[in-house]
Amino acid sequence: MARAINKLTALGVKRLKEPGRYSDGDGLYFFISRAGSRSWVFRYRDRTTGKHRDKGLGPERDVSLEQARGAARRARASLRDGLDPIDTEAAAKAQAAADRQRGVSLGHCVDQYIKAHRASWRNAKHADQWENTLNTYAGDLIALPVALIDTPDVLRVLEPIWSDKTETATRVRQRIEAVLDWAAARKLRSELNPARWRGHLDKLLPKPAKLKDVKPRPALAYGAIGAFLAELRGKDSMAARALELIILTASRPSEVTGARWGEIDFEAGSWTVPAERMKAGKAHRIPLSRPALNLLQGLPRFDAEFVFPGAGKNETMSTAAPLKVLKTMRPGVVAHGFRSTFRDWAADMTAFPREVAEQALAHSIPDKTEAAYRRTDLFLKRAKLMSAWADYCDRVSPDVSNVEPINRAG
Repeated sequence: MARAINKLTALGVKRLKEPGRYSDGDGLYFFISRAGSRSWVFRYRDRTTGKHRDKGLGPERDVSLEQARGAARRARASLRDGLDPIDTEAAAKAQAAADRQRGVSLGHCVDQYIKAHRASWRNAKHADQWENTLNTYAGDLIALPVALIDTPDVLRVLEPIWSDKTETATRVRQRIEAVLDWAAARKLRSELNPARWRGHLDKLLPKPAKLKDVKPRPALAYGAIGAFLAELRGKDSMAARALELIILTASRPSEVTGARWGEIDFEAGSWTVPAERMKAGKAHRIPLSRPALNLLQGLPRFDAEFVFPGAGKNETMSTAAPLKVLKTMRPGVVAHGFRSTFRDWAADMTAFPREVAEQALAHSIPDKTEAAYRRTDLFLKRAKLMSAWADYCDRVSPDVSNVEPINRAG
């Protein structure tokens, strides 16, 4: 006897209220749960396990009786072809997802990665550097589907610059690796990262440390600092005063040119550079010697916010300005080199402990255990050190102004 089908009517379905399973015939059921949800289900027997499986066809509000019957017919057709309706649909969804993934480019992932991490970076310039570096050196990969990027693609980007621009190439590799890890976490590609270094590219490329030609920063010998500073103080410009403050505080040029008046505490004799402007990403409190305080107090307040304002509105002085002053006075010397000058003077001419001088330069503590136990910024000891440095800078020694390359990290 043929099985009865099409037992239900659209009106009859609307009138059903009691929880239960109502058969339309040939595997199609209308189901009302105890919670009151109303949906269509196709029930069939798994040909491998012999157990019943229920394939959901959708809720009543979205799927009509006729649509449910059509879905049930397609499910029965799959069974006749030897296919499991649930497994077939899952495979189709997976394939569709894979197709979508293949369409997502590396460039899209770069944009999304920057968007996700921008708030944690020190400044907007870092995001621009990220994007510009990849566009410049990995431009050939930007349009490629992120799911398909493999080791040969990464090597095609890195090999031409690995030996000549090692530091840049290392950054490019790290950034590609980070974006591909992001894409893997988003299920846009496999978790195997072709840009990883350890256990992969380290087998294909020489180690960066063996390629880098470390050139010491040209720095003024500390014996010549007094004569230089006396000459510098004779120059009447804001750029000259910025360079003088760089020397007196042993700060990085960008920290000085970006200084805000709100960071200066004249009463406490300190200047606090916020974390976003520090290389280590940690706020740095700088003790100001009397000459440094006098310098700041004597500056004209051209701008209510910036100590060294730039040409445009809401701009600080460019780091190029003090560098230009230095270039005219001592060609070949770089402003960053004064940190080396200070560090050598502290080591050779004073009895201050090493950690005090390193803290004055805002250098990170490489030993994690020591860093964990360092609870103070040694401010009082650094205040004495910076005062001694200012006193030394005021001394005009015999002409020993030859430039010495000093290989010290800044």
